[in-house]
Amino acid sequence: MNFKKLFLDHCEVNQYEINQNQLDIINNLYDYYTSNFNQTFLSKIFKKKNNKLGFYLVGDVGVGKTMILNFFFNELKKKKLRLHFNEFMIKFHNSIFQNNDKENRIDDFVKDLGNKAEILYFDEFQVTNIVDAMILGRLFKRIFKEKIKVIFSSNIDINNLYKDGLQREQFVPFIKILENNCYEKELLIKEDYRSSNNLDLKRFLSPINKSSNFTFNKFFRKITKNKNKTLKILEIKGRSLVLENFYDKVVKFEFEELCNRNLGSEDYIKIAENCEFICIKNLPNFNENNSNQQQRFITFIDIIYEKKIPLMITSQVYLNLIKSSKSIAEPFKRTISRLYELISINYN
Repeated sequence: MNFKKLFLDHCEVNQYEINQNQLDIINNLYDYYTSNFNQTFLSKIFKKKNNKLGFYLVGDVGVGKTMILNFFFNELKKKKLRLHFNEFMIKFHNSIFQNNDKENRIDDFVKDLGNKAEILYFDEFQVTNIVDAMILGRLFKRIFKEKIKVIFSSNIDINNLYKDGLQREQFVPFIKILENNCYEKELLIKEDYRSSNNLDLKRFLSPINKSSNFTFNKFFRKITKNKNKTLKILEIKGRSLVLENFYDKVVKFEFEELCNRNLGSEDYIKIAENCEFICIKNLPNFNENNSNQQQRFITFIDIIYEKKIPLMITSQVYLNLIKSSKSIAEPFKRTISRLYELISINYN
């Protein structure tokens, strides 16, 4: 399989810019593919003992990591699964809960995973949840033992995952497992393609005043024309999440109701499954005092981005001027970059 030619054709068809750093990563991925999926009889005899099952691509926001790994993943003619990491961990915890009376719950989950896929793909991998942090070492040790291949993209290099997190010492074994089982490569590009492509920012309205509110309300009336307002009730593990401003897959939230309540990944995934356009009013600036709300917003945008759901937002400050609490400043760069794209996606 000539990955380089296929990639060049892919970029030409989609009018993507090409640079040597991206081509170097394609070459790395070809080596990874060859060592794991395309071994000849002789290569199996002489293969390196340190052959690794994982490929971990790190780089700044908007440099093309997802584009490259999507291309690679789509070209693979293997049993495969592409999962949002939050979604994956929800499936894992559900499985553990349902099989609570069994001794080898992790083994059973991974064996079932191996029956479904030879390779897993986690885009924009990060760890923020202490419960996940404490279990990942055991889980991924078993995944690699089962010979399941895993590719990751991330803004954070392996050694800095869950940095400054609670009880990080219990997370360190997972770092060692990734380092031992993954080729870690960095994609270095100075430009954020998402925020530099002259995207249409008309659906990000700031500052909040009479003019921006008028524009927001006018647009909302337009996209909900001939749609009936209903009280949408989402059921999540016995809990009810009520969407009060729901108009046939179009929904409007105040930022406070979306991110200042005890909501998490499962809630946001359920919202994404039921919506095709989302409006958010009164996005604040962030600081140390509202970091919990900011973390929920990061999680929400990650899930919405995975589903490519367009947004409209009113904000206290311009998109390029939104600040962050120090502890989550790095993952928030990804959020800002993704917002540029989500407020520019056409909605018909």
